[in-house]
Order: sequence, then C-alpha cells, then structure tokens
Amino acid sequence: MLDLPTWQRSLTPTFGVPAPGQYRARPEDFIVDEQLDFTPEEHGEHLWLRLEKRNQTTLDVVKLLGRLCGVTPRDIGYSGMKDRVAVARQWLSVHLPGREAPEDLTATLGTAGVTVLAMARHPRKLKRGVHRTNHFTLRLSGDAVRPNDLLPRWEALCAQGVPNYFGHQRFGAGARNLQRAAAVLAKGWRKRDDRQGMMLSTARSFLFNELLSARLADGNWCQPVAGDTLMLDGTQSVFTIDDVEERLVARAAALDVHPTGVLWGVGGGAGGDAGRYEAQLAARHPALCAGLEQSGVKRGQRALRARLIAPQATFEQESVLLSFALPRGSFATAVIGELIHHPDTA
Repeated sequence: MLDLPTWQRSLTPTFGVPAPGQYRARPEDFIVDEQLDFTPEEHGEHLWLRLEKRNQTTLDVVKLLGRLCGVTPRDIGYSGMKDRVAVARQWLSVHLPGREAPEDLTATLGTAGVTVLAMARHPRKLKRGVHRTNHFTLRLSGDAVRPNDLLPRWEALCAQGVPNYFGHQRFGAGARNLQRAAAVLAKGWRKRDDRQGMMLSTARSFLFNELLSARLADGNWCQPVAGDTLMLDGTQSVFTIDDVEERLVARAAALDVHPTGVLWGVGGGAGGDAGRYEAQLAARHPALCAGLEQSGVKRGQRALRARLIAPQATFEQESVLLSFALPRGSFATAVIGELIHHPDTA
C-alpha cells in the first residue's frame, strides 16, 4: 500500500524544522482569488459568473448552478478547483443558449452562501487551466510566526522560490486517492473507471513530488542539471539543455527560468543527469510508471520551483498575514509547509 512520505523541504537544512503553527482556522484566514488575463466579451451563449464561495468546493457550486439553471454539470465550465475551507473567488460559465438565467439566481445563490460578484456573456465555455495566477491572502498563527523565526524563512522563499509540490489534498485523506490510483493502474486504466482522469493525475502528482524531493535532497532542485527541460518564468514555454552553461545558472538564480520535472507518461525521456533522476523514479515505482504508460497519457513537464509574485508579510500581535500570487497549478500549502509545521503540509 502506498503512503505519503515526508518529502524534503528547501529551508530545513538552513533553518531547521519549523515550529508548530496553524492556518485556515476559519475560511477568512485562507482567501484565494483566481486571476484571468482576459474578460468576457459581453455576448454569446455562455453566461459567465464571478462567484465568491465559503466552505464549499468548486464541484459543490457546479452542482448547485446546474440544479438552479436546469443544465448538466458538463454544461458548466471552470478554470481551477478551489479549496473548501476558504473564501474563494473564481469564474464559472453556464451554457444557456437562447435563454436567460433564472431571475432569482443571484438571490438563491446568496442563500446558499455563494455571492455573485460579476456576470457577463461570452461566446465560449470556460476551460480548465486558463487562469494565469491565484492570489492568496493567508493568516498563520502559533509558535512558528514569531518574527525572528518566520521572517528569515519568508525572505528566503521570496529570494529562491518555493518547491512546487502538489499539495496533500491532491492525494486525499489518508492518501486514499493515491491508493485508488495505484489499484486502477495495476489492473489497467480504463476511461470508464476514471472519467475525470483524477487517478492519472494523482499518480503523476505523486511521482513528480518524489522526483522533486530527490532533487531537493541533492541540492539542485532550483539549479539546472545536464539534460534538464527548463521553463520560462510566467509561461509554459520550455526548452531542453544538453549541458549546463553559466548564463543558464545565472538566469535560474534570477528566477527567470526553472528546472522542470516529469509528469510521467508516454514520450521520450530526459538525458544526462535529469534522465538519471527519471530512471531512479522508475526503479522505485515501476508499477505506477508502467501503468501510466499503458494508459496512453502523454508525458508532460512541471516546474520544480514556483516564484512568489508580489509577496508581502504583515506581522500582527499573534499572527502574520501573508499576501502573494502563484502560477496556476501551484499550491499555497507548499508555501505554508516551509513556514510552519502542520499535519496537512508535512
């Protein structure tokens, strides 16, 4: 049975294990605001709604909107999944060709704890992964937030970036999603057993975290190695290197490019030192790697590091308020886990 290990953290060698702390004591302590780089065109078959939700998952809101608008979940689009215990703001779209939304939609959503912040028409459905960043406002408390302890850690993260781990929530309570993924891949992945591809995603996320942890242990998680595929900061543009040049080392130090790790699947593997890490990963988890290849999912790349965008820290009497943005797909819990010790980010 697969369990989640304790993955390496970037700041532990310098500062030691962080002291215990708390986060998300209430939804208002974890605010996430999804940022698109475009706005709806004010016409079209799809009604786009910018919503604010509390104590609900994105899929909870999808089901509610479908019921209120008389459509199926596949008629509703969203870019990213947002946390349940949080105040989360994001766009969703509802396919309503030739008809308007119910007159009482805003009021009915409000009684269910969902606030409509904006509403506009657009020609197309909102697709997954089209937002550029998520902006977070987080309140941390506990022993770990003493300024003398937390401030050096925070400044180090701002300077070097954050290990781009997938958060523990990806693997489910007690790693149940990971165990289900292993079982599905062991018997042979089938679309009907995994309609949304969540089991594939869970397995790939676990393998990525394993590779990132190995490179953290070796001290080269944010530095290019031979054979690496590098990603330009703020984009999904990548290029592969055969050898490490001084100019690339300087660009990585300036957070202009980031080494990437494999999202396991079908496709050519890395060479050089980067290929060695992939070979070690395949040797440690042969069943997961083989199952993913047999599923036909295509190989991808994910940055090993995320840069904190516009980071700010405000120390209060017994807590600290952090404000920053991360690229889409990056987890705020990866930041929190470098600053405090908490079971959800261990």
